[in-house]
Amino acid sequence: MFSVIIPTRNAERGLSDCLDSILPARQDGLVEEVIVVDAGSVDASVAVAERHECVTLPSPAGRARQMHAGATRAGASWLLFLHADVVLEAGWEKEARDFIRRHDGDARIAAAFRFALRHASKKARVLERIVSLRCRWLALPYGDQGLLIPAEFYRALGGFAVLPFMEDVDLIRRIGRKRLAFLRSRAYSDAVRYESDGFFARMVRNTALTSLFLLGVPANRLAGFYDTKKSP
Repeated sequence: MFSVIIPTRNAERGLSDCLDSILPARQDGLVEEVIVVDAGSVDASVAVAERHECVTLPSPAGRARQMHAGATRAGASWLLFLHADVVLEAGWEKEARDFIRRHDGDARIAAAFRFALRHASKKARVLERIVSLRCRWLALPYGDQGLLIPAEFYRALGGFAVLPFMEDVDLIRRIGRKRLAFLRSRAYSDAVRYESDGFFARMVRNTALTSLFLLGVPANRLAGFYDTKKSP
């Protein structure tokens, strides 16, 4: 069993779909609890979470702080971190259950889902293939691909560092490519930011910022080039 942890800040737009995609795993007992950690939303995010019978926690703003607060509260032996605009592909829970069964005695393993966009364009499909290659060659998923990890391993790693962004890349780097697996099931992200910024312009910017971060440029120096004000 695992705890699902979702950070929110004015995330009403996609949260209900995200929580609906988790429902089958809750119904069959795989998910012990869903913890929504909210950073002062002024929309209906908290109401949506409560309607879906989630545990709701208040938190200072910052995805890293929110997810770490949720992990601290979580009671299950495995954790699944999800962004609020992500919808998991039907049947994902079967693959997650099999993964946990295979590795339940191994406290030093983690997994991410396949990246996908809820958009019908050819640009979206090309971007998905590029991300797939990045994950295959560099073992570098982003937070919108989710992260399934034993709670013990998460704590041993020190959890998410309090960074303005790149908290996902930082944790993945500490996990290490040899201890990271990729599930076949897709995690579908809302494409609204890609539509507004331009599919490839956003990809190029994110790749450049990630590269600079991995080269040692502090996240707080890069944060001004990334929109951290939108909901997690």
